[in-house]
Amino acid sequence: MGILDKFSLEGKVALVTGSKRGLGKAMALGLAQAGADIIGVSVSMEESGSDLEKEVKALGRKCKCYRCDFSDRKATYDFIAKVKAEFPVVDILVSNAGTIERKPAVEHTDEMWDKVIEVNLNSHFVMAREFGKDMVARGSGKIVMTASLLSFQGGITVPGYSAAKGGIAQLTKALANEWASKGVNVNAIAPGYIATDLAAALRADPVRNPAIVARIPAGNWGDPTDLQGAVVFLCSEAASYVHGIVLPVDGAWLAR
Repeated sequence: MGILDKFSLEGKVALVTGSKRGLGKAMALGLAQAGADIIGVSVSMEESGSDLEKEVKALGRKCKCYRCDFSDRKATYDFIAKVKAEFPVVDILVSNAGTIERKPAVEHTDEMWDKVIEVNLNSHFVMAREFGKDMVARGSGKIVMTASLLSFQGGITVPGYSAAKGGIAQLTKALANEWASKGVNVNAIAPGYIATDLAAALRADPVRNPAIVARIPAGNWGDPTDLQGAVVFLCSEAASYVHGIVLPVDGAWLAR
């Protein structure tokens, strides 16, 4: 097998959470371009006729979309059961569902904290455990979680988000330690400042936006498509000996 062949995802089925738009949609399309069929899910995803479905099918790949609110634990389990009934084999899990609540810690309510931790951390563990156990039983599989710069730094006025993303980094390492010998690769991608809906408030801030851009050595916000190369690599045989890493895609933000 040549090196470029190792990047092919032909014949693979990839489940991408939070894939209606932004990072998740871009990563799903990248995986489809590499040959994977896609299972897409988001809290507001159209189950038929979504933009994701149309774009994946235009690439010649299959796409099935679902709607799930990952802040609801029962809904998460119901979704998992539905997918497993329709797709006996899920080769790739890209666990990307996320939300954010921006309030200083003294104003950060229990409800804000609980919602962010449930969506951004708890649901990722549940999804990884439930699909990961099947991968372990088969002796193969790829799991990629979406971490963050705030897996390394504390952030400002987003305590729940920072805590969850710190947890994602550690969860990635913990699962890799258990499953690397079982043929299952668990890794994470830490996006930098990427122009998505979640970052709209920062990009509109007349003080913070120019300060952020000035600190990024690359000199600009990233685009969601900048994550495609990283996710295809981590989900492919080219990364067969890569386990437990948190890969920054950040314009050298963390290097500064």
